Amino acid sequence: MDLSPLGRLLVVMGLTLAVLGIAILLGPRIPWIGRLPGDFAFGGEHWKVYVPLGTCLVLSLLLSLVLAALSRR
Repeated sequence: MDLSPLGRLLVVMGLTLAVLGIAILLGPRIPWIGRLPGDFAFGGEHWKVYVPLGTCLVLSLLLSLVLAALSRR
């Protein structure tokens, strides 16, 4: 029984969680996150809706580029 695929999966999941944790810690220090064109915020007196479309597009593009670079190895 070969457990190397499980080991690789656990390493990738651990690295992903570490990168996500770093991003959450450094997120408030990056001033343009959440304030890009295409990020919509609207609401009333007691409610607010925030739709970060621009930020999602930029993060999706960056993640796609990183994954494409890693898959070419």
